[in-house]
Amino acid sequence: MMATAVAAKDLRERVAELAPWFHNIDLGGGVQTAPDHFLGDYPSFKFKRFAGALPDDLSGKTVLDIGCNAGFYSVEMKRRGADRVVGIDSDERYLAQARLASEALGFDGIEFAKLDVYDVAALGEKFDLVVFMGVLYHLRHPLLALDLIREHVAGDLMLFQTMQQGTEAVLQVPEDHPFHKPGTTEPPDYFDNPAYPKMHFIEREFAHDWTNWWAPNAACSQAMLRAAGFTIEAQPEPEVYLCRVATVPYSEHGPAAVYPARGECA
Repeated sequence: MMATAVAAKDLRERVAELAPWFHNIDLGGGVQTAPDHFLGDYPSFKFKRFAGALPDDLSGKTVLDIGCNAGFYSVEMKRRGADRVVGIDSDERYLAQARLASEALGFDGIEFAKLDVYDVAALGEKFDLVVFMGVLYHLRHPLLALDLIREHVAGDLMLFQTMQQGTEAVLQVPEDHPFHKPGTTEPPDYFDNPAYPKMHFIEREFAHDWTNWWAPNAACSQAMLRAAGFTIEAQPEPEVYLCRVATVPYSEHGPAAVYPARGECA
């Protein structure tokens, strides 16, 4: 439905009040949330490259969008017929943007809530699909986040994306690492191999953003997903992975996730 001239003017004003926007969303009637976005039609153009990896029909499914920002992926999952979509973010402005965008597009049944990724256990439920896009590298404790998602909210599938740096090659490493090369006192060579799983730590800023803390290489992204209890079913593009829940390695030794104090004493 095309917005009337009056409605479009009102919508532009509401969009401007919530600027800046990181998601450039076409709200109809010639209104875009970030028409001058440095990446252009983002994230729409990116989503088109891997949209086919997801089921076309999400009828009867529940979806959790972690770090939903302005709600682009929440809307897209609802557009595919998901029965229930919940978007969470720690930023109130992003949530206000998401509510406006979903309302303008006619998907105001999406639930949005202020919640940190480390607190997903508070949701008290598991979802058929978890969308975890563009968040991991902003976290100071990325593996903990994956552990918590796997244990508390991932019921079946997870769509995952992270910024990666370094080679896309993946080195096959032994399950049990020796201290030395056999028969020597020299350390193994594979730690110096660029294709070994590596997480690059960014102490200051990356692309003028102080919240960009980490940049894994491809091998590291894949290894972390497996370590948290996900199996990779598809990699439609280098930084995007469609995963399914699997057995958490070494789970027989206890939970992998670390929890904050609950106010109880042993």
